[in-house]
Amino acid sequence: MEIYPANLLDLNALRRVEAVCFPQDAWPLLDLVAVLTFPGVVRLKAVVAGQMVGFIAGDPRPAEGFSWIATLGVLPEYRGRGYGRALLEACEERLPTRRIRLSVRVSNEEAIRMYRHAGYVAIDRWGRYYNDGEDALVMEKSR
Repeated sequence: MEIYPANLLDLNALRRVEAVCFPQDAWPLLDLVAVLTFPGVVRLKAVVAGQMVGFIAGDPRPAEGFSWIATLGVLPEYRGRGYGRALLEACEERLPTRRIRLSVRVSNEEAIRMYRHAGYVAIDRWGRYYNDGEDALVMEKSR
């Protein structure tokens, strides 16, 4: 697995990753174009055999005192191999703030375990955040 910067040429691959990883909450096309083109956003892809198998985007918000991990997804057949953690660490290294936040479905125990192992702690819970009404756990890491 290699990690590379992602760009607009990755739009179709990113659409697939989003649709597979987040079937109920995949970002619409315009949001995907935005995350691949907005200045300052850290956008990285995990590639295996020339195929995008994971993606992460980090949104620096220095005026707010933290950065936000906007999305992190790894195709199911590549989970459990450290790809998500590698993407997370690579994104964190490129973010300028000491604090980093993210949100995750409360039912996504595998992701929550990974985030806790990476140093994130729960700081809030957003009720009915996802399209199906599930709550989001907001987590933060200080470095």
